[in-house]
Amino acid sequence: MQIQAVILSGGSGTRLWPLSRENYPKQLLTLLDDDSLLQSTLRRVDPVVGSEFLPILVCNEEYRFVIAEQLRLMGRRGSILLEPVGKNTAPALTLAALEATRHGQDPILLVMPADHAIVNAEAFQNTVRAGAEHAAAGKIITFGIVPDRAETGYGYIKSGAALDGFSSAFSIDQFVEKPDEATAQQYVASGSYFWNSGLFMMRATVWLDAIAKTRPDIFSSCEQSWDGQQRDGDFVRVDKAKFQETPSDSIDYAVMEHVSRGVDKLPAGIVIPLDAGWSDVGAWDSFWKILPQDNSGNASLGDVLFNDCSNTLAVSSGRLLACVGLQNIAVIETTDAVLVIDKNKTQDVKKIVEQLKSLERPEARTHRKVHRPWGWYDSIDMGARFQVKRIVVNPGAMLSLQMHHHRAEHWIVVTGTAKVTRGDEEFLVSENQSTYIPLGVTHMLANPGKLPLEMIEVQSGAYLGEDDIVRFNDQYGRS
Repeated sequence: MQIQAVILSGGSGTRLWPLSRENYPKQLLTLLDDDSLLQSTLRRVDPVVGSEFLPILVCNEEYRFVIAEQLRLMGRRGSILLEPVGKNTAPALTLAALEATRHGQDPILLVMPADHAIVNAEAFQNTVRAGAEHAAAGKIITFGIVPDRAETGYGYIKSGAALDGFSSAFSIDQFVEKPDEATAQQYVASGSYFWNSGLFMMRATVWLDAIAKTRPDIFSSCEQSWDGQQRDGDFVRVDKAKFQETPSDSIDYAVMEHVSRGVDKLPAGIVIPLDAGWSDVGAWDSFWKILPQDNSGNASLGDVLFNDCSNTLAVSSGRLLACVGLQNIAVIETTDAVLVIDKNKTQDVKKIVEQLKSLERPEARTHRKVHRPWGWYDSIDMGARFQVKRIVVNPGAMLSLQMHHHRAEHWIVVTGTAKVTRGDEEFLVSENQSTYIPLGVTHMLANPGKLPLEMIEVQSGAYLGEDDIVRFNDQYGRS
């Protein structure tokens, strides 16, 4: 049985603001260890996926270079399908299934969100192997999380009869929405309800046949957009105009609820219990639950001190956080924003993000540290008519040939060597050397070395916005 990983990486993770931002969401963050959640998802499936197939990752165009870089750092490659606009999980999986079958193959797809955490990888892998047996027989499998508490933030799956010969695989009775507290307690006490994990397995052709029956409009639109695909290395771009016409729907609503109702000519749906320390890391309270805690229930990341605190979460991105006398509070510090919230209200963080967007505040979308295809920059200081940036350019990478109408730039090399194009000149700038780019002069910066190039850039001028860039040549396809 050849299993191919399909990783859906389209979520924005607004409830984990301010660490998660629209342009750098939680699946790209290193929250629990040195790997991002996306990288952890890939590593966890290594023992069960077939070496014949590269993973398929479906993501927003905005994240493409960060995802490609995270794969490169792992020594991996993958097919990165770029969605021109988010249309929920059913169209995303349909595109992935079309990619999986384009050479006439029909692998078993293991479909996973990129932003979940699983503590017991071995238990997860064993459960996946059990699911693969049913998927190979043409069934659609979802994995139901064995609940350890009455949770109102998740949807549930009610299991039906056990399958003949399988004590840990059940028919799907129904999907149910997020319950209130009393209903959730009844679900857990019954033993027949599982949390809806968003994890699925099925053959690629089984999914395509099912979506064509239940949502022919989604299937037709995805197929048409797929027919207009363009490939650029590992990136796959579908036809933008056609995909924008695709209806938005989830895997659950588009197919799984039809499967659970036993609609004629659809494959059988199965739920397999998964007990592996799963979390969707959906909000700060769920993040607190999976971290190690002290005797008072406090959990922390970064430089944190607790005094007379209980059941408190503190996350520092750089500065010391000193917490005194706090109970059931989450404190999250980043370079440009601090969140302080009652842990019982963490689902409401998205309301703050909506408020930030309505005020057109940049903190809703970007961090102070901004990732680019060539590396990253951090705006470390700014004032009237000046801005100071720390810039790191990856080995072999280059910025676009560009010009600014309203600002000049001073570049100081801290480590590495910079190859600079300035007007008709081309020259190298080494450590502890600097150069000047006058206003209105075309210029380009490249790192010809094998180590990262680190620089300090001082901008000065009447306008310092990122939109004051005229690009003449850009290898990354930006305008």
